Amino acid sequence: MAPILWGKFPTVAEHQLARRWLQFTANIGRAPNTIDAYGRAVEDHLRFCEAQGTDPLLARADTVAAWIRDMLDRPPRQRSRSLPLPRTETGLANATIQQRLVAVRSFYEYLVEDGLREQNPVRQGQAGRGGRRPRQGLVRHIEQAPWIPNEDVWQRILTACATGSLRNRLMVTLAYDGALRREELVQLDVEDFEPAHRLIHLRAETTKSQRAREVAFGITSSQLFVAYLRERRARFGRIDGPLFRSTSNRNYGAPLGASSWSKAVEGIARRAEAARLSTHTFRHLRLTDLARADWTIDQIAQYAGHRDLATTMRYIHLSGRELAARFHRANTTINADRERLLASLLEER
Repeated sequence: MAPILWGKFPTVAEHQLARRWLQFTANIGRAPNTIDAYGRAVEDHLRFCEAQGTDPLLARADTVAAWIRDMLDRPPRQRSRSLPLPRTETGLANATIQQRLVAVRSFYEYLVEDGLREQNPVRQGQAGRGGRRPRQGLVRHIEQAPWIPNEDVWQRILTACATGSLRNRLMVTLAYDGALRREELVQLDVEDFEPAHRLIHLRAETTKSQRAREVAFGITSSQLFVAYLRERRARFGRIDGPLFRSTSNRNYGAPLGASSWSKAVEGIARRAEAARLSTHTFRHLRLTDLARADWTIDQIAQYAGHRDLATTMRYIHLSGRELAARFHRANTTINADRERLLASLLEER
């Protein structure tokens, strides 16, 4: 059976049916991050049901609605006590609630298929096809463009990075160059690199889509890579396997974990006074820069490792300054054409 860290989801682990469902989901090959997210979602739902004195086998749509209301009213969690979030509203993020509903819907669907429930209490939205009216899901999906830093903020971020360790500087440049997700970055192996062509071969098991792909890295990353390998060899000896290693006394020499990289980025955000900076920001910026360089949407999707072009479109957006520049260029061209046509009135017939 696929391993699951049950200590992270104690309520799920104690609930026989929820435990069977999560183990089933892991056994059919869902990614570890998906299992983690699903486990946390159903853990939260089961705890709410327990507080309400409701058996999940008997839960109805009103129980799910009350759970949603509870999530909408909760105070937002800060990533760090010393790094306040740039918002004051209460409630979990819309994307978080959507993700939890997907997981809990899957759990109840499992119970329906097992004949333990007649209906799934988590209503699913439907697109309008074949002349039918679309049906909205329980929570309206809010589409937000990913945040990317402007040039001034980006310069502050790079200045803050410059004071960091050689390892962290390399991680920043690779995260940007390769548009790498956090998990893809920390799971890089020495053997994944092809320095002669400045390429990284991302293994299928390390990617969210479970598909291998190749990304490139630039001259700065190449130079930092060589320097870090030298430093790494001096610290830990000649070892293969995971590229990035911990230098803490507690885990000295162990592969660097995703949470450690998140904490490193939080430190950069504090020094740069860029509260919205996250591990995903480097990916957002790279994909947007590829769009600015006139890459096609298909090329960007392949580089990002997206299965769905709609996902890529959420990353590709232009800043207000760029939109204004395009507008003025278009307006100038149109006005020139209009003026040329109007000039024909100067000619006597």
